[in-house]
Amino acid sequence: MKKGFESQLTRLEEIVAKLEEEQTDLDASVKLFEEGVALSKELSQKLQEVKFTVMALKKKGAQLLTEPFDASSDTSSETDKSDGE
Repeated sequence: MKKGFESQLTRLEEIVAKLEEEQTDLDASVKLFEEGVALSKELSQKLQEVKFTVMALKKKGAQLLTEPFDASSDTSSETDKSDGE
């Protein structure tokens, strides 16, 4: 069963805290690290999916956002282009 984003993020934070403890033995650390890498990949993928969803909504002209999702994107030029077409 897949876990929600928040619970996965909480688990990743727990893993980081355990890895920072000096008492964790090497074998346990390796297992925790492997789990952490897997969780990190899943969380990153979920964030990318959300970003693409937001971008798709913006391209469809949805007026749901008042600010650009990504500070590096220039939505004002996109709006100007669509007005001229």
